[in-house]
Amino acid sequence: MSDEPFRETRAEAQRHFQQGYEAQMQGRLEEAEAHYQRSIALHPTAEAHTFLGWTYHFQGRIEEAIAECKRAIEIDPDFGNPYNDIGAYLIEQERYDEAIPWLERATEARRYEPRHFPHYNLGRAYLGKEMYSNAMRCFQEALQIEPRYSLARQALASLRRMVN
Repeated sequence: MSDEPFRETRAEAQRHFQQGYEAQMQGRLEEAEAHYQRSIALHPTAEAHTFLGWTYHFQGRIEEAIAECKRAIEIDPDFGNPYNDIGAYLIEQERYDEAIPWLERATEARRYEPRHFPHYNLGRAYLGKEMYSNAMRCFQEALQIEPRYSLARQALASLRRMVN
């Protein structure tokens, strides 16, 4: 028995994923959503669920975005992006205590690029809780990983001005 139909289905799912990403980058969110959903229907991946969640986030559908990220984690618990995204979405809602465990898991995920994002977001969560030394440590960790990351550099400078 050949695995050719399976490969074709995966290839079609990947095409829909790529088309969804292109539509999303151009701000065509409903089109992106449709492509990601089609990709998931053909061959569910952690990436497709995460990016569908990202699309929902841009549409203001935060709870649906979080649900998609949780589906991504069910498929691939080693994929760090959905943990970081959940944490970032919770930070937007000022739910800092809920965000921190998700972001900590993102920093430990085996499969995650770019690694500096969850450290930066963890710093944002600690900043929201007014835990300034923890926030400073996280921003510094982000900069150790990616020294050119301007958001972490700006956050660290702002925090230093604030506490001095």
